[in-house]
Amino acid sequence: MEAGRVIAIVESSAGWPEAFEAIAEPLRQAFGDMALRIDHIGSTSVPGLPAKNVIDVQATVRSLDVVEVVAPALAQLGYMQRVRGRDADIVRDHSPAGWTGNPEEWHKRFFRGEKIDGHEVHLHVRVVGRANQRYPLLFRDYLRTHPAVAASYAEIKRQLARHDPNDWDLYYDVKDPVCDIIIAAAEAWAESSGWSV
Repeated sequence: MEAGRVIAIVESSAGWPEAFEAIAEPLRQAFGDMALRIDHIGSTSVPGLPAKNVIDVQATVRSLDVVEVVAPALAQLGYMQRVRGRDADIVRDHSPAGWTGNPEEWHKRFFRGEKIDGHEVHLHVRVVGRANQRYPLLFRDYLRTHPAVAASYAEIKRQLARHDPNDWDLYYDVKDPVCDIIIAAAEAWAESSGWSV
């Protein structure tokens, strides 16, 4: 539960990609060659998609062990590692219903950054080639190329926030399975279109 924080879905901002670039450059310097790539993920990475005013960033690394090395540089930038949130540890991502693979495929490290120009910043550090590193990139690119799906996804988020803007558990309990339905369609699109990370 995110005590005191209200779920607010705002209209898409043309400034979100620019905000990401301003956030990403210091992260590139902090990680150096330990980050294989740094990507804008989440709803603010999809043009026209209403979202929480949060810039989600994914740093792709070879091993989560690099977090110990880079943590002091991240702290200087105002990033604090969070290991607890809502009612669970923030050291792994939600895995889709029916997942039977290795649980390590969903392990990550999570940092909350200081607000930048009014935007919250969330940093997700994930290992290259794992399911949770691929998932947000495929999800983003699928929504970018399927505006009707993006519009329906936005409406689900709006309705959840309208239903109870203080109930973070309900928000994620419904949103996560919806994302899993979308990713199933995205997987079929990836295969037919030749999409790859």
